[in-house]
Amino acid sequence: MRPSNRRPDQMRAVTLETGVNRYAEGSCLVSFGHTRVLVTASVEESLPPWLRGKGQGWVTAEYGMLPRATHTRGRREAAAGKQSGRTQEIQRLIGRSMRAVVDLKALGERQILIDCDVVQADGGTRTASITGAWVAMAMAVKTLKDKGAVTTDPILDQVAAVSCGIFNDVPVLDLDYDEDSAAEADSNFVLTGQGGIVEIQATGEKRGFSRAEFDRLFELAGIGCAELFALQRSAVE
Repeated sequence: MRPSNRRPDQMRAVTLETGVNRYAEGSCLVSFGHTRVLVTASVEESLPPWLRGKGQGWVTAEYGMLPRATHTRGRREAAAGKQSGRTQEIQRLIGRSMRAVVDLKALGERQILIDCDVVQADGGTRTASITGAWVAMAMAVKTLKDKGAVTTDPILDQVAAVSCGIFNDVPVLDLDYDEDSAAEADSNFVLTGQGGIVEIQATGEKRGFSRAEFDRLFELAGIGCAELFALQRSAVE
């Protein structure tokens, strides 16, 4: 039995609340159980110098955890004067995931900056961030379309992410902290609505895992992402 009493193929309760920031072109408060991430998508009519004049836009992301997002207060990375390797890895993953489903030429010579701030962490902050980032980005693009700034929708597909792992020798979907901290293996799957794979991160924490176990993790990820895709569509309608 899982600590949360969920079935192996059962997600935590997921909510995607839009319009939570009055200033950002797109915003979403995403909850995966007790994990909560505030995501904003800001449109800037400028580009990094290396992209200027190339007839395309850009989507990038920043990620951070608020000091009391976890059991004990963490020091702000700004106070430390540098980002941790984990933070850099996650924000690059979020950016790659968004760009995988965006036609950058259709976006035009502008960029969308996505900020993911973890309000409360209970496992799966990167997967929640990616799932909420797509919603915030879609809302920002809707703002551009309503203003007539873009004529062709630059978003080609949905993208969402979910964690899976092996807990007490059973493959399970959407790990919370209690499971993640004790799992024999864990993984993160970033998938598109049309069935594409953007990224898979899989690690044996306490032992190696078999191909059959990996296939089951992949199957569970598909189940979870199908639920997330439906919630995303409802959120942006």
